Amino acid sequence: MGSIIDDSRPIFVQIAERIEDDIIAGGLPEESQVPSTNQFASFYQINPATAAKGVNLLVDQGILYKKRGIGMFVATGARGVLMEKRREQFYEQYVVAMVREAEKLGITAEQLTDMIRRGEQSK
Repeated sequence: MGSIIDDSRPIFVQIAERIEDDIIAGGLPEESQVPSTNQFASFYQINPATAAKGVNLLVDQGILYKKRGIGMFVATGARGVLMEKRREQFYEQYVVAMVREAEKLGITAEQLTDMIRRGEQSK
């Protein structure tokens, strides 16, 4: 059974991110129907209103859209939009922080590049 694990962030935001993750991974292809808010609520054992808030966050961003009387669907182009958003977040959260830390430690850009290459080889 699923669970929301990060108590430091609102549950509805985590629901939205789980849906985003499924879209990015291909589990929810564009134009496919997403589970209902009641299904999300049941799966994650949360209030349906909280699940709806997470879904509506993605509707507001144009990632999901509602077909009246049928349910919510993944918008065409949603995966590309999410990939770009996540790349920007990755840059802000990891690359900028890594470069700042490298500067503090006296690591040159060349040394940092070598470290990244070493990391790629150890996969």
